[in-house]
Amino acid sequence: MPHQVTIQPSGHRFTVQDDETILEAALREGFALPYGCRNGACGACKGKVLAGSLDYGAYQATALKDEEKVQGRALFCRAKPLSDMTIEAREIGAAKDIVVKTLPCRVEKLDRLADDVMRVKIKLPANERLQFLAGQYVDFQLKDGRSRSYSLANPPHDDALLELHIRHVPGGLFTDQVFGTLKERDILRLKGPLGSFFIREDSDKPMIFVAGGTGFAPIKGMLEHAFAAHMDREMVLYWGVRSLKDLYLAELPRQWQAEHPNFSFIPVLSNPAPDDQWQGRSGLVHEAVLADFADLSGYQVYACGAPVMVDNAREAFSHSRNLPEDEFFADSFVYAADAEAVPAA
Repeated sequence: MPHQVTIQPSGHRFTVQDDETILEAALREGFALPYGCRNGACGACKGKVLAGSLDYGAYQATALKDEEKVQGRALFCRAKPLSDMTIEAREIGAAKDIVVKTLPCRVEKLDRLADDVMRVKIKLPANERLQFLAGQYVDFQLKDGRSRSYSLANPPHDDALLELHIRHVPGGLFTDQVFGTLKERDILRLKGPLGSFFIREDSDKPMIFVAGGTGFAPIKGMLEHAFAAHMDREMVLYWGVRSLKDLYLAELPRQWQAEHPNFSFIPVLSNPAPDDQWQGRSGLVHEAVLADFADLSGYQVYACGAPVMVDNAREAFSHSRNLPEDEFFADSFVYAADAEAVPAA
């Protein structure tokens, strides 16, 4: 039977049908709750249950720890009500009025940026435009009914082509196609925009961006949007990769740093090759942030990359650097072969 869910602190109410998760029902009724992967892997949709009972659904243990369940936390992308409920969640006004579309698209250009990174530029039909917020993602709908999600790397003001940075996952249904048989002028089908990873423009706090690998893609779009909007907030980008060859567009943030006095770029290599002759920062990317900032209480952090990086950053920044929990925004990329649901690029 359907159940009523009340969102606090807004007091908004919506109805969840028998076959729906809390997130699905909220989005269907126009309430924009935070979310990322939608399959229990990233933790972006995590919120608090204030009253009522629920089925937690299937999820990855790293996304919702047992102690968090004891504290009343749940992943709203997987949880289904067993009674009327009251939940505590942030609603996102900026995303509420954006229409999610399903559209055909054409591969316009393929550029290999690194051995395992392809830049794919796609074109929508002539009479269509995708309204989106910088940092959001799209789903590519595959022939077998499954989908694969990839972040948009371009800002909304530069949308003649949509740009994606796709990392090759050996055995991956879609990435094997991208690196093997996909060619220019091929037709694909996408759904979007999706996700709640974008700059909160109602704040004037300085921003720290933490990218791991192709987590640079949505952050690229967010920063290009910030520059175009003449945001004067302090912005620092930490981009963590294994070795120098993995900084596949390093010249771009270096150019931004030269052009924008409020922007700094700090690349961090976790395993530089001997031939790299690397003189810059080494180690884990979130540890570089910890080394540079003793107190993050007045900052916002936007992090994108593998779940372990995002989780480590969230925990370290909040517990040891006083970052408010609601000022950490993230999109976790779960790289997987076809046996698993893959939420991001």
